[in-house]
Amino acid sequence: MFALIKQLDNMPKGNGDWTISRELTAWYQTNKRDLPWRDTDDPYIIWVSEIILQQTRVAQGMDYFLRFVSRFPDIASLAAASEEEVLKYWQGLGYYSRARNLRAAACDMAERFGGHFPVHYKEVLSLKGIGEYTAAAVVSFAWNQPYPVVDGNVFRVLSRLFAVDTPIDSTEGKKEFTRLAALLMPPSEARLHNQAIMEFGALQCLPQNPACPTCPLVCKCMAYQAGNVRRYPVKQHKTRTRDRYFHYFHIIYKNYTYLHRRSGKDIWTGLYEFPLIETDAVADFAELQQSEAFRRLFNHAGRLTVAVSHPQTKHVLSHQILYAAFYRIEIEEENEALQSYTRVPTDEIDNYPVSRLIHIYLEKG
Repeated sequence: MFALIKQLDNMPKGNGDWTISRELTAWYQTNKRDLPWRDTDDPYIIWVSEIILQQTRVAQGMDYFLRFVSRFPDIASLAAASEEEVLKYWQGLGYYSRARNLRAAACDMAERFGGHFPVHYKEVLSLKGIGEYTAAAVVSFAWNQPYPVVDGNVFRVLSRLFAVDTPIDSTEGKKEFTRLAALLMPPSEARLHNQAIMEFGALQCLPQNPACPTCPLVCKCMAYQAGNVRRYPVKQHKTRTRDRYFHYFHIIYKNYTYLHRRSGKDIWTGLYEFPLIETDAVADFAELQQSEAFRRLFNHAGRLTVAVSHPQTKHVLSHQILYAAFYRIEIEEENEALQSYTRVPTDEIDNYPVSRLIHIYLEKG
């Protein structure tokens, strides 16, 4: 890798010898998608789109983006909104800490920068929830500043093009790929080059089925020449997951139900959910009834009319797999335990931000 960087660094670029970049941008001009955040140099709009698309495909994220910027079209509107409302507009996208960070960063910009988006890379990087990739994307797309973007698509393109064995999830790898990306980027064409290489990874150099036969860089691609394209990019760590077992109780008393807002550092902070019992392993309803948590929740609630709304559902998160069951239970009396929850009219549940898991349950009725 270091030999490659040295070789690229020594290439004569004074006369604009950017062959790879020219081929990427030529491909981009022909194949790029028409996306609303590409028609603007507004750093706010670019920032919101990048945060939404970090873990969401364009086809899935488009409607969320349009809805979000329609309600929060600028820094001032986002900073003035409550966290609860922002989470509601983010509902379904997952990674809710990103929505909280968006609002926190907007509040910071309102206070530190007079409601304007900072222009300098280091100032952008200082905002909550913005890392090197997002900062580079904003300043290069909005102001054509010469900072290379290195996201998953770029990692994949560069690692295959130059057969780089350095793991992309290592500190060394992140530094080396950033350096390599910078060497390939014409400083005066940062906006166009960055968009081109990201789009190339998204549409051409795909993770599982790259379109190698029609790739304009196929003759330069070292991984293709060696016949091991799918070997790249290299990772050193596999994602570790843990299993969790959730049992939700959709409790009905007259025309009301009960919600609780999650707090702490666990998943879905700030979102609402039904009363929950978490167990260490799979448990059926009969076993739940024998638990102290169940007795505390329903003590003195009178007769329980129980319907198993959904048997166990598997819900996959980035580092966790949730096995969740939902029970709809009508009670005769509102007991002391339920007074610690938020009592909500049953027809107003949609006003509260909830996780995708609970949203799916509610959609199914």
